[in-house]
Amino acid sequence: MPVKSASKQPTEARQASLIAAALALAAERSPAEVTTAQLAQAIGVTQGAVFRHFESKEAIWLAVLDDASERLLARLLSAAAPHATNGLHALEAVFDAHVEFVIEHPGLPRLVFQELQRPQDTALKANVRQLMQAYRMLLVKLLKRGQAEGLIAQSVDPQTATVVLMGAVQGLVMQALMSGDVAAMRTQAPRVFQLLRAGLSA
Repeated sequence: MPVKSASKQPTEARQASLIAAALALAAERSPAEVTTAQLAQAIGVTQGAVFRHFESKEAIWLAVLDDASERLLARLLSAAAPHATNGLHALEAVFDAHVEFVIEHPGLPRLVFQELQRPQDTALKANVRQLMQAYRMLLVKLLKRGQAEGLIAQSVDPQTATVVLMGAVQGLVMQALMSGDVAAMRTQAPRVFQLLRAGLSA
């Protein structure tokens, strides 16, 4: 989804406002409990106006996930870019960038975790899978590059290491959401990656 700017049409700007409001509200409560009335109140419009921009609440959450996914993947790629000759440092930068993104947007993991618990297939769940696949591909690429550089042990299986890396972030997030102290991940994440680095290093 586009980000607000002076040149945007009113509809696009209003959609961006609703997406930001939904993500902010999801940081405070379960996304399932967020109502269109609350979204309308958050941006100062009527409930009917919400449905002029999105046909349903699910459409709003789809837009939230699309917007957040695009920004997250861009942030991860940008974090890795300065470490073109060190795959291990690039992995750490990606790990830290993901943690920082969650600290800034705690509503996103709430939305993802809630959706993955639903037994049926949904458009939201399909989009979550696409995000996870793109993330996996980035990590595998960096792991293989680190092996080619001699920085990551050849005995490390990139697919398995990817599961561990993603699981470490998810564990940090779950612990932070349960404790209510999301910012604590800034202190915990470097310690967790230190353990991961020890297992990856050649």
